Amino acid sequence: MKIISRVMALLVMALFAGCAAQAGGGSGTMTSSAGKALSITTPATLANVSSPLQVCMATNGYTVEAAKNGVNPDKGHHHLIIDEGIPADLSKPVAKDGTHIHMGDGSKCKTIELAKGQHTITALFAQGNHIPYNPPVTDAVTVTVVHVN
Repeated sequence: MKIISRVMALLVMALFAGCAAQAGGGSGTMTSSAGKALSITTPATLANVSSPLQVCMATNGYTVEAAKNGVNPDKGHHHLIIDEGIPADLSKPVAKDGTHIHMGDGSKCKTIELAKGQHTITALFAQGNHIPYNPPVTDAVTVTVVHVN
């Protein structure tokens, strides 16, 4: 009977650990950048947010620097793409318009304004000439703006 109880306890622990891993660990407020080349750390995906909101990224294996430093191996800067996918042609510079926000100053956070509703924010890391790495270094979150200041 003791053996069955111990086996059942181990199975329950394994099941719990597997569910926690699938759910992303459950912190809900910040995404871990461990093992990912680029992570959006704030806001959390599926968060209800107010606009303007701050979007922050972390890199792993890449150094963030200003675009004026030119093209350097494993270095570059962030771009935020709002409600669109990453560019189809990664050999061209990222567009600069209302849905493509350049962070060529080398910053890791940017305050942006969004209308009420659901939005997908995609971070795309690019070289000093604004040409993305290929394969792309990217991450995305979906948020719902519930209040606009």
